[in-house]
Parts: sequence; C-alpha cells; structure tokens
Amino acid sequence: MTKLGAISVVNLFFAATLGLTTAQADTWPEEEQAFIEMLETEHNIPRERTEALLHNAQKQQEIIDAISRPWEARPWHEYYKIFLTEKRLQDGVAFWQAHEETLQRASATYGVPEEIIVAIMGVETSYGTIMGRHRVLDALYTLGFHYPPRQAFFRDELRQFIQLSEEENIPATEIKGSYAGAMGYGQFISSSYRYYAVDFDNDGVRDLMGNVVDAIGSVANYFAKHRWQHSQPIAIPAWVSSDTPVAELTSGRGQTLTHTVADLKKVGVNFITALPDDTRARLFAFEEANGEFSYWVGLPNFYAITRYNHSPLYAMAVLQLAKQLREHR
Repeated sequence: MTKLGAISVVNLFFAATLGLTTAQADTWPEEEQAFIEMLETEHNIPRERTEALLHNAQKQQEIIDAISRPWEARPWHEYYKIFLTEKRLQDGVAFWQAHEETLQRASATYGVPEEIIVAIMGVETSYGTIMGRHRVLDALYTLGFHYPPRQAFFRDELRQFIQLSEEENIPATEIKGSYAGAMGYGQFISSSYRYYAVDFDNDGVRDLMGNVVDAIGSVANYFAKHRWQHSQPIAIPAWVSSDTPVAELTSGRGQTLTHTVADLKKVGVNFITALPDDTRARLFAFEEANGEFSYWVGLPNFYAITRYNHSPLYAMAVLQLAKQLREHR
C-alpha cells in the first residue's frame, strides 16, 4: 500500500459524490496507483475521477467464479440448447417484426443480413430483456485487478470504460452488464463500444443500453468493420473420409482459418461449394449427444462472427438461430 498526499478539493468532491470518507480515499495498492497515474498522464483522465471510481468499485467473487466456468467450455450438444429454444425463436420473430424498418436499413447500410443482427441480439440478451445484473465497474475492476489469467485485458477494458463514461456521459457507477463487463442489447465491451457503436437514429448520442435503433446499427457496423462479406456463405456442412486427418485439421482452440477450400478437399473433407479454391477455410467439429461429431467448414463470415465471441460454438449457435429466424420470418 502506498500513502497518497493530501486529498484535493476536487477529489473530496468526487469522494463525497460516491459516498466515500477521507480515510477511504487515502491509500492505494501499487497496481491501482499505477493505473490511476497512467489514466492521468496518457489519457487525460483526472486522477480524482479514477480514484473515486476505484473506491466505489467492489471485488465480486461470483464474477471470478462465472468466468472460470464459461458456457463455451461445454460440448455442442449441451451448449446449443441454451440458445436454440422455441421461445428465443418466437421472441426473435417478434423482435424482427417490431424493428423491421431499422433492420432493413442496417442491412442495406452495412451489408449484414438482418437475421444475423437479430440472432446476435437473441444470443446475447434475449433481444434486450436480459442485459446483465453485474455493475460493469465491478466486473472490470474484479477481473482487471483480481483475475491474473486475463487481468491485462480486463484492466485495459476498465481503462476504456472510464474513457467511455467520460466521452458518452455514461453513469459509470450505475450501468449493469455481464460478468465480463459487456453492455447493452448487443453486449459490447467497452473498447467495442468506443470503436464500433454508431448513432443510428442521428439524435447525437450513441446509446446501446436504452436505444434499440443504435444497438441494431452498431451490431451491423461491428460486422462490417470485421470484414463481413456480403451475400457470401458462413459455414457449409461437411463429411469426412476415413483417412481424413480430422484431429490435425481441427486441433487447437483458435478460430483462424488455417486452410483453404482446396486444402480441405485434398485431404478428404467433402462439402459442396462454388467458392474459389483459394478461399480461406477451416474444418470445425461439433460433438453431438451420441458421441459422434458433426462437421462444418467455416468460411470468412464464420470467422467474422468469432470476432464477436471467439468460440466456434458461439458462431454456430448464431448461425443456426439466424437460419431458424429466416425460415420462420
């Protein structure tokens, strides 16, 4: 712990605003002190502002517990049941109907299919009905300072969140989101909010928590910025030969498209496509309930979905829900 000097009048103002005592605002762990100084010197955030927010932030063990057992660690036959439900489908159809004009405009503007935008909303927050119960400030503080495996990432997201709260006039101590600090209809993390959110209704504010129009436009913009390919397939079902080196082709947890269409065909991966042979591709295996696997060839648009969430399970759930939505639309 390092002792701070006398608290400035501004610091006392922030402390009073957040219900702090002078004693509480007096001492800092070394890493938090460095974080405060970094925000001040590199990003022009007054140290008093950061100090007050860190004092207000609370470590939450349940957040650490939650991130330690993510849904994406489950096999496909358990994972998809969370998202591919009759209720989520029917609610998605209703959401699409309610916001048809905005979805059409977003699709035309950014080249992303309406069903993909709706499916993202469905998987992330059940179309805005479940946006998270943890304060974003607590989530990012907890993971940024008390979760060593990914503390560098989450500490930077905390920095982004503080900057975002300044730029967008967001009440940093009030906004709630996921255990990983994601916010709004589409569950944008702070850096994504800052870089990809758009004011899609032109009211001068980028509001992803309370404005579904901005949220729809922002999800579409996110995919456009991550090189979504208009009118191109996402993934293609495949079957493999007995001598196909499936373990080699699907090894690793990354999402990078490690091969091309021609590469996969040469080693016995069979799928129907008119795409050029040099199209980037990768074989993905999804464990079914009977212990067998279904195989899909992921293409550049599949990879684009994994920029939203790095899990191939997530991308496949979005793809399947989008297909259902389109069929029932």
